[in-house]
Amino acid sequence: MIAAEKRILAARIIAVIADAVQIGLVPLFAEGFASVANDVLDVVIGIAMVALVGWNWVFLPAIVAELVPMVDLAPTWTIAVLIATRKGAAQLTPEP
Repeated sequence: MIAAEKRILAARIIAVIADAVQIGLVPLFAEGFASVANDVLDVVIGIAMVALVGWNWVFLPAIVAELVPMVDLAPTWTIAVLIATRKGAAQLTPEP
């Protein structure tokens, strides 16, 4: 149970940091050549979220929103992780 709570906390911290980086470094992640860095960051964060909390339907709209210019300025990863983990560690532990 404690391991699941740590995974949830890690997922939430990673999501907040990823959104802060994307919003704080808007010029770096603007359209153009550097937008590849944004796409790579989103793929890595998406993989990390699924690895930490498992697949949740809410990650799909978050990934799509991250691909749309200017929509990706919303904290989509943070919102997605908060929704995916709103029930806490109980939803991450396997049922007997």
